[in-house]
Amino acid sequence: MKKQQPQVSEDRILEASWGLLGDEGIEKFSLRRLADRLGIQAPSLYWYFKNKQDLYQRLANQVSKIILEEFHSEGDWKEQLTELAVTVRNVLSRYPCSTQLMMMTLPHEPDIIRFNNRMLLCVESTPLKQEQKLQVIITLVNYIYNFVLDAYQHERNVSAILKNQGELPGEEMTRLLDSLSEEEAGLFRTMFKNELFELMGTDRAFEFGLKVILLGVEQVMKEQEE
Repeated sequence: MKKQQPQVSEDRILEASWGLLGDEGIEKFSLRRLADRLGIQAPSLYWYFKNKQDLYQRLANQVSKIILEEFHSEGDWKEQLTELAVTVRNVLSRYPCSTQLMMMTLPHEPDIIRFNNRMLLCVESTPLKQEQKLQVIITLVNYIYNFVLDAYQHERNVSAILKNQGELPGEEMTRLLDSLSEEEAGLFRTMFKNELFELMGTDRAFEFGLKVILLGVEQVMKEQEE
């Protein structure tokens, strides 16, 4: 007897996957939980996906497609990389655990390949060597991914503390820092009391880090011209 296609679409599965990732995080994500969320039997998911990794690949491909749709820049290499970084960060911030998915998957999907190719095109006009162009993109992507991931994890940590304790351990942290010597924690203490760590995850912090990377690329170009 011929197997019948389950009454659920791939788009619905992907949508439910994002919802589950947002509610449970990638650590608790499973095809069984996804099937429960969809109100279907887990084997029905195998009609569309070989396994969980295959689903992850498809989700990463969807993210890559959205980035390509939203990325628009015809300026020089600096303008293109800046707009690319902003676009990637914005998209990853909208889709829960998408950064982890992008880091856990391989470029074996069409839009992931197109995304990687588009990034490389941003620096193709530069006088850098081919391996340097690749390294620029790798460095930029690693910066964006880790920035978004740090912000995501910080938000989860804060939520967990508020859930368990009802408030952030501000006074406890102050007492701990005051118990340490100037040599042990002087700079950290000053920054903490001046609330500089509140800048973590902000647009201002992201733009500064991006500026540092782009200035570094420019410096390499200047050194090669000399």
